[in-house]
Amino acid sequence: MFENLSDRLDSVFKKLKGHGTLNEKNIEDGLKQVRMALLEADVNYKVAKNVISDIKTRALGQEVMQSLTPGQQVIKIVNDEFTRMMGSTHQELNLEGKPLGSIMLVGLQGSGKTTTTGKLAYYLRKQGRKPFLVPADVYRPAAIDQLKKLGTQLDIPVFQSTTDMKPLKICQDAQLAAREQGCDTLLFDTAGRLHLDDELMAELEDIKRGLNPSEILLVADAMTGQDAVNIAGSFDKKLDLDGFVLTKMDGDARGGAALSIKAVTGKPLKFIGVGEKSTALEPFHPDRMASRILGMGDALSFIEKAQESVDQKEAKALEQKLKKNAFTLEDFRNQMQSVRKMGSIKDLIGMMPGMNKKQLKGLDISDKEFGKIEAIINSMTPEERSKHAIIKGSRKKRIANGSGTSVQDVNKLLKSYTQSMKMIKKFNKGGMRSLKNMLPF
Repeated sequence: MFENLSDRLDSVFKKLKGHGTLNEKNIEDGLKQVRMALLEADVNYKVAKNVISDIKTRALGQEVMQSLTPGQQVIKIVNDEFTRMMGSTHQELNLEGKPLGSIMLVGLQGSGKTTTTGKLAYYLRKQGRKPFLVPADVYRPAAIDQLKKLGTQLDIPVFQSTTDMKPLKICQDAQLAAREQGCDTLLFDTAGRLHLDDELMAELEDIKRGLNPSEILLVADAMTGQDAVNIAGSFDKKLDLDGFVLTKMDGDARGGAALSIKAVTGKPLKFIGVGEKSTALEPFHPDRMASRILGMGDALSFIEKAQESVDQKEAKALEQKLKKNAFTLEDFRNQMQSVRKMGSIKDLIGMMPGMNKKQLKGLDISDKEFGKIEAIINSMTPEERSKHAIIKGSRKKRIANGSGTSVQDVNKLLKSYTQSMKMIKKFNKGGMRSLKNMLPF
C-alpha cells in the first residue's frame, strides 16, 4: 500500500534536504515531482493540483524561508496537507447514544461488501456493541449463505432471510428480531450489481426511507482506483452517504482512491480492508496514513494492535522472566503467536518510525517463516523447550522430522534463540539492539 508513492516522495525529500537553503525554483522543482508521484498513485487530477498549490503557497512562506531546516519544514507542510486532503481526523460511526443503531452497507458486486459486513460486526463487538447481521441481497443466494456462515464463525446472530422475501421487509423484520435478541446494532448487507442502474438505486432509496439508518456506508474496491471515486460520487448523489470503506488495500492498489475520495466527495473514508481475516478491518486515520506515506511510521496504530493482542498479565509475567533470564523456547513461541495476531509482520514493522520502504526490502520477513518456527518448537518435548541445551544430534533429527523441516532449520532457530538470550542478558538494563538482530531468521 502506497509503496511506490513513498519511494518517490522519499527521493524528492532527500534532494530538498540536501539544499542548505531553499528558493522558489528548487521548491517548485520538488513539488513538480511530488505532483507526478501523486498522479502515478492514481490520485484525482484536480485533487493533486489543488494540494500541490496549497503546499506551494505555504512552502514559499516565512515558516520555511526563515527556518534553520527548510527541507524538514517542507516535509512537515506536505504531511499537514496530505492529512487535510484525506480528512484531517478519523470519523467515528454515528452510533453513540442510540439504543438500536443501524448501518446500511451498499456497493457494487465484487467490492467485498458481504465480507466487510462481517468484519465490521466483529469490529463493533470489540467496541462493546452487540451486532446483528441482516442478509438483504435476495438476488444472490450465495450472499445470504455467506453472511450466515460468517455469523456462525464469529458467533454473531444473523437474521434468517430467504430469497423469496422483499429486501425492505427483511430489514424491517430484522429490527424487531434484533430487539428480541438484545442486539443494539444492525448491519444490513444490501444488494449489489455489476454496474450502477436505476433499479438498484430505487431499491436502496426505498430501504433508506423505510429504515432511516444511522449510517450508510459505501464499500468500494481500492484496486479500481479512480473508478472507486466515481462510483462513490454516483452513490452519494442518490443516497447521501455517511462515509466509505475501501477494501483490498493490502493488494496492489496504488492508493489514489484513499487519497482522493474525501476531497472529491466531501465524505470521509472511515475504514480500510487490509486482508481476508475478520480482524483485517482498520479505522482510517488520515494523520497516521499521511505519516506512513512519508516514511514516518505509525506508532499509535502499532500500540493499539499490541493492546488488542497482548494479555497484560502475560506481558508482566514475561517481563519478570526476561529480567531473570528465564525466557524459554515455549515463551518464545507464545510471544510469537501474540505478535502474529496483530497482522502481517512486515506491515507491523512498517508502522515503526524510521523504517522506510528500502529498509523493509532489506529484511527477509516472512509470515511463513514464523509458521515454520512455531512447528519446530511444537515438535519439541516440554523438557526440550525449557532446556534448549539438551537438544543434540538425534533430538534435532526427530524435531526436524516431526515439524516437516530440516536439521539446518532447527539449528538456525536454536542459534537465533541463544543469540537473543545473550543480548537480553547483556542489555537487560539498557534495552535491546536493533529489531533485525532480534528477529528469529
